[in-house]
Parts: sequence; C-alpha cells; structure tokens
Amino acid sequence: MNTNDSGAPNNMRRPLLFSILISIVLLFMFNGIIVPMMAQRTVREITYTEFLSLLEQGKISKVNFETTRLVISQKDDPDGVFLTTGRLEDPNLLPRLEEAGVDVSSAIPKENSPLMSFLLGWILPFGVLFLFGYLLNRSMAKRMGSGVMSFGKNTSKIYAETTTGKTFQDVAGQDEAKESLTEIVDFLNHPDKYLEIGAKLPKGALLVGPPGTGKTLLARAVAGEAKVPFFSLSGSDFVELFVGMGASRVRDLFKQAEEKAPCIVFIDEIDAIGKSREGAYGVGGNDEREQTLNQLLSEMDGFDPSKGVVILAATNRPDVLDKALLRPGRFDRRIPVERPDLAGREAVLKVHARDVRMSAHVDLFAIARATPGAVGADLANIINEAALLAVRAGRRVVEQPDLAEAVETTLAGQEKKGKVLSPHEKRIVAYHETGHALVSACLPHAEKVHKVTIVPRTMGSLGYTMQVPEEDKSLHSKEEALAQITTLLAGRSAEEIVFQSITTGAANDIERATQLARAMVTQYGMSDTFDMVALETVTNPYLGGTPLRNHSETTAARVDEEVGRLIRTCHEQAREILHAHRDGLDAITAVLLEKESLDSEEFAALCDQYVTKQLRMEN
Repeated sequence: MNTNDSGAPNNMRRPLLFSILISIVLLFMFNGIIVPMMAQRTVREITYTEFLSLLEQGKISKVNFETTRLVISQKDDPDGVFLTTGRLEDPNLLPRLEEAGVDVSSAIPKENSPLMSFLLGWILPFGVLFLFGYLLNRSMAKRMGSGVMSFGKNTSKIYAETTTGKTFQDVAGQDEAKESLTEIVDFLNHPDKYLEIGAKLPKGALLVGPPGTGKTLLARAVAGEAKVPFFSLSGSDFVELFVGMGASRVRDLFKQAEEKAPCIVFIDEIDAIGKSREGAYGVGGNDEREQTLNQLLSEMDGFDPSKGVVILAATNRPDVLDKALLRPGRFDRRIPVERPDLAGREAVLKVHARDVRMSAHVDLFAIARATPGAVGADLANIINEAALLAVRAGRRVVEQPDLAEAVETTLAGQEKKGKVLSPHEKRIVAYHETGHALVSACLPHAEKVHKVTIVPRTMGSLGYTMQVPEEDKSLHSKEEALAQITTLLAGRSAEEIVFQSITTGAANDIERATQLARAMVTQYGMSDTFDMVALETVTNPYLGGTPLRNHSETTAARVDEEVGRLIRTCHEQAREILHAHRDGLDAITAVLLEKESLDSEEFAALCDQYVTKQLRMEN
C-alpha cells in the first residue's frame, strides 16, 4: 500500500516496530549481562572437600539437596552468598549433617521443562518490556502531538464552537477589524448570496499589529461567530529538524481543512515560515523554511475558495514577509489590529470587568485616559491586578483606588515598602520629580501632570511623574517634542539649581530625551540643518522599532552635533523656567516631602498658588 502525504500507515507501524526493537535490545542486555552479574554476586561454587571442612568447623546452617548439586547456607554470612557444590554418593553425609545440627531439606524440586524455561526467561520479560515501551511511546505521542517516529504528522489543534467560546462580543476596541472579518463570517454562513452575484470569498486575511492587541482572540471569535471548525497552530510548528517535514505538515493541514470545510485555518506568527526569500541562499538561509513556504503558497493557490476554507494569519512583523505571500489571491486582505484609542480602551476595560465584581462608583473612563498606548493584554492585566489588590486589602469589590494603583503597578512596579532613603536622598528625589512636574505645568505644549510621587517602585524608580495627554493623538508637533525633551531634562536641572551637584538618578531621563532628539533629526525632519532628509529607517515598527542608518560616517558626526544642540537648548530652557519659579519649586517640594504623593488636583492647586499665570504664559 502506498502512503499518502501525511504518512498515516507508516506512522501506525513505526511506533510498533520501534517498541519491538527497543524491547529486544533490553531483553538481550537483561539475560546476557544483568542476570549473570546478579548470579555471580549471590552464588559461589566450592569443592566437596571445602564443604566437608566447613561442616566440621560448624559454619553451615542449612543444606538443600537438589538433583545435581547441594545448595549450602553459612552461619553468620554478612554478604548473604549461597555456596554450591556437586552432589556425590556419600552414605555418611546425612548422619554427619544431623549430628552437626544442620537443617536439611530433603525435598528435591522438580526441574523446569525447557519450554517453561524459555517462556519464563525470554517470552515473559519480552512481553513486559514491550508493554512498557509501547505505553511510553503513547505517552510521548500525547505530549508531543505525534509519535516518536511520526515526524511528518500535522500537530494542529481543532477547536469547535464549544471549545473556542469566543464571539465578537468578547472583542472590544477593534471595530474596523471586526467589520472586515464580519464579511468573512457572513460568507461562511450564507455563501449563496455571494455566489449568486459572482463574488468570491477572500482566500486569506492577514492580521497585523503589535503584540497583545488581540489578533488571536479575533481569529477565535471569527470561528465562534461562523460556527465552523477552527484549525489553530503556530508558524513554528511547521519548522522541523528534518528537511521536508514542514512541507508535509502543510499538505496534511490543508487536506484536513478540505475535509472539514467550511472551516477556518489560523496560523499564528506566520513570519516564522513566511520570511522573504531574498538572499535565502546567502548568509542565514534556511532550505527547510523555504520549502515550507513554497508548499504553503502552492496549497493556497490550489484549493477552491467556494468550499469555504478561510486562511487567517497573524504577525507583528509584516515588513519581513515574502511578497508572494501578500499578493492578491493568497492573503487578499490585510487587517490592521492597532492599539485601541481612548474609547476603545474603555470598551476593552468593560469587557474584562464583566467577570469582576466592581463597585458602582468605578470610573473606567478615567483608567482609560491614564493608559495611553496600552493594548488589550495590558488592560486585562490591570483589571486582574486591581482585583488582586482588592482581595489583598480584604474588600469584596474592586474600588477606584485599586484600579489606579493597578495602573501604577503595571507602569512602574509595586511599591518598595522596605526601601528606606536617607533624608538627603529623599530631598534630591523630591526636587527632581517636582522639577519634572513644574516645567511640564509651565510649558503650553506639554502633557498634563497626573501624579507626582517619591515612593520607590520595584522597577528601579525612586519616584516618578506621571503625565496624561488631554486626548489621544496620532500626530505630534515639533513644539510638543521639544516640550517633552525639556520636561525630561527638568529633573536633572532642578538638582543642579538646588544642590549645585548632579546624581545618577536622571539616567533614564537622559536616555529617553536623547532618543527623541535623535528621532527628530533623523526620522521626523524636524531639524533645519538636514531639512526633510530621512537619515534613518525604522524596521519592526510593531516591536518597538529598530533604526537603520541611511547616512555616512561624516553625516553621523553632524547628526550627533545637531542632537547635542537640541539637548543643550532644552536643558537651558528647563533651567530658566526653574530659576524663574524657584519659590514655587521649594514650596511644592516641601508639600511633596510631607505627603510623598500628589495627585493632579493637588498639584494643580499648588501651581495656581505658587506659579503666576504671567510666567506660565511667557514660557
């Protein structure tokens, strides 16, 4: 019989043959090595003369008469070794044994037949070892998703509607993505109205977005809405040690999908197999990955979309995918799954708060405003952290302070209650954080101060100033970028003015300010020196972005000079603002030292009292 692509008949035989082979090897080792070694350690043969000598010395306690030998037990034998000697016709032996008080066993055991010896020595151990090997192989097959030797078998999991348990109601903050996927769901449920007009179902949809935005959740929600089988696996599941196994798994996956049609196939992290083939035979090439990709492209071209097989894939690295994978006819749609906006974050918080006992006075909109840039996974973690804080405090419902503390815990870590600062260090931290907050309050393009604290946190901060924008923005002006740099440098500036000394506490502020200044020069075209020249290109934008330099070493020196000029300008502006508001700086710092934390209302009241509107407008 010929095997198919998945190798099903061979996959059934191989574990059996493998178990038999291992059992035979272990059996020969047992009978040929272990048993003789055990026999050598427990039985020692002596001459008949030595036996009589031991009898005369009174060292024998028991003698067992067998057919051809005597088995002798010694008195006080610490090693428990049996002695054997040949059985001779000695009529005086029994009287001498009785006289010496030796226990004599006169029952002569029956000799096993050769057949019984073979069964007990070979067949029974073989059966036991075979059963052990077979059970071990089955256990490994369950854990690894395939048998020990079934390398080509597909390991994807099939989720029916009852096991996904997700619908579009469980997805919030992604209205545009849900709208694009709703059409696919409607086609799977009512294909006739689309086929009647001649429309074809998209073969594939690519979900693109940062980690944690809900790409996998969206795919499972599509399966739950469409009430069709859901094949889910990761791109790394296709890549194997042996060349050709990935391609075999792709064929097996699509064969299963056609049998279960209509259905949805979801490939998470498709960039693991879908990377561009440019330079594949150069440094870093991978023939196995390329064969797997070629097979995927072939299968997507080969199946009939009218059968209702939809391929969904997710990635946070769309820039590295092969162009052939993205052309129409394969992944027809590219669906962005971006970070939710303010309304989206509030909706996500409501979804995750459904199963948590919340107080009637909880304001989720305020939490959404305090978490700009957060993704769905971050917001789910905040809700869970708030519930844990409520339990820790002995409350039965989650209150607003629990949510606020959960936001701070997620951003800066938990409070370090055991961290004790000296009075001098505490003053330095207080002036540092007040410097950030005061300069931010004086700059018209800076974000609003939400909280100022000098309570140490587990992520390394001895204090921090939290700023929250009035509204979500997609575009940021040059003035806003300069205001952010000036605010970052204001903490160190306050230390210089008050203590005429500097500390290491501004390391993170300096790093962030330098990165923003360099981005203004090299990426945003916000420098008069270079005008609108792209000096750097950002790769992997969904994974934080890695700048790739597009200029020469000579230009790099000029870039460094321009970045340094921007930093010096903002640093000087921060010092000027703090000098002009020195009385306010001292007064607000004194209150901060007393209370250790100031919220937005308390800080705003202090600014209205100590910082004149005229000076604030001048800045």
